[in-house]
Amino acid sequence: MKASDQYHKWIEWSDEDHIYIGKCPDVMTGIHGEDPVKLYSELCEVVDEVIRHLASEGRPLPHSRVRPMQEVL
Repeated sequence: MKASDQYHKWIEWSDEDHIYIGKCPDVMTGIHGEDPVKLYSELCEVVDEVIRHLASEGRPLPHSRVRPMQEVL
């Protein structure tokens, strides 16, 4: 399992901005794009980059707090 697999990532449509937003709030604020499939791939890459950056600086990874509803039940 990759370190980024512990973080919940998702894509949602923004009616306000008329664009898809990719989110991973435990690691970063988000990114946006027009193609949800491509955006999810980019989101995963950015999360991996943030994790590599934190590791290169010797900083701990943030705790994963956002969980899918299925795990809550």
